[in-house]
Amino acid sequence: MAYKRFTASVAQLRGDPHNNSKLAAKFINCLMYDGKKSVAQRVFYDALERVGKKITDTPPNEVFETALENIKPDIEVRSRRVGGANYQVPMQVNSRRRQSLAIRWLLAATRGKKGRPMAERLANELMAAYKKEGDAMTMRENIHRMADANKAFAHFAWSRR
Repeated sequence: MAYKRFTASVAQLRGDPHNNSKLAAKFINCLMYDGKKSVAQRVFYDALERVGKKITDTPPNEVFETALENIKPDIEVRSRRVGGANYQVPMQVNSRRRQSLAIRWLLAATRGKKGRPMAERLANELMAAYKKEGDAMTMRENIHRMADANKAFAHFAWSRR
């Protein structure tokens, strides 16, 4: 029996109202709390406006896409049980998971900084990620470092779950 592994949310997702970008729409949905989409949209577009004022040579939505692309991990470690021992096995990350991890890390880094409006924190984190800096990039680098340290166990990656 064949079954779908994911929901139809990707098929149902419409582009955001300003740029018609599905990536921006997905990000706004992840940013949203308690179904308050208009609040999430306002925060996102205010952040892009702030980015546009600081980085004048590139359009803000391009900065956003590049920042997310910079954060996306290429490889991650997954736990594998082989012969009674657990190993951290480095494995390739599929594209959908790469995107969701990047969004999750960016929002976690933004929400982790307190004391300023959310739009300002998001703008700062986006600009930092665009320059390959910031907390979200640190998270990515830590994951890559762990995968590199556990390269010896890469031969256990053969078994799929």
